[in-house]
Order: sequence, then C-alpha cells, then structure tokens
Amino acid sequence: MRKLFWKTLGSVGFVIQYACVAHCTFEYLGDFVLCSGPSMEPTIYSDDILLTEHVSARLNRIDRGNIVIAKCPSNPKQNICKRVVGLPGDKIRLGFNNYEIVPRGHVWLEGDNSGNSSDSRNYGPVPQGLIRSRALCRVWPLKDIKLLTN
Repeated sequence: MRKLFWKTLGSVGFVIQYACVAHCTFEYLGDFVLCSGPSMEPTIYSDDILLTEHVSARLNRIDRGNIVIAKCPSNPKQNICKRVVGLPGDKIRLGFNNYEIVPRGHVWLEGDNSGNSSDSRNYGPVPQGLIRSRALCRVWPLKDIKLLTN
C-alpha cells in the first residue's frame, strides 16, 4: 500500500511539473491561436490556426507589416488578428486630405480585407500594451501551411 502511495505521488508530481512547463511556454513564449472572421482574408481565413510568439510583443519589437494578435480596444474580452500598418510617429492617410499621426506607445492596425474589417480606422491607434503576440505561421489547415513573417 505504501509503495502505491509513493508511486502515485511521484506521478502527480510529474504531471504538475510538466503542466507548469506547458503553462509557462504558452504564456510567455508562444501559443496557437484560432482565427475567426473575414477581416484578414485572403491572408488568413476563418478557422485557420496560427503559431504565435509572445517575446516580440513583450519587448516592443513589433514592426510594420507584422500580423499580431491583440486585445480589442472596444471589447477587451475579444482578441483581434490584424496587420501593423503604422508605428509611433507614422502619418496615416485616412481620406483625400485627412491624416492621423500614430502617437507614441501606439500602433495602427488594419485588416487585409479593408472592406470587411473593424480596425484602427474605426477605433483609432491601439496601445502597444494590448498586443499579445506576433503571428509566425499558419499551421492549419495542413495543405495551407505558410510563414507569415516579413
């Protein structure tokens, strides 16, 4: 009976160790994201799964052209997948004679499907602190695996 107890305790400890490693990996290094909605078509379709990394966002190393996952400024319970179009100090053209300058600590995010995307054109510049991760590649569906980095 004692041997079974120690063997069970050892197995529980093993599971807890690896659960902690998995948690830290997915929280601080990278994870998988299921995309939904048409805003990034034709680059990313609804139900595509992306491999993302968190290090760039934490170090504020996001560049123009990167695809990022961010908290939605108008609904913090929702994540959005958009392309970085403008960095702090950039001048963004909004119309024929209408410009907006991206303030320090913010980025300008837009979907690739501009006619069907709610993005910075609706809610303005997005604080860099809302960026959660940078997309590296599409891993699902398997027939459409593709790198998404510049």
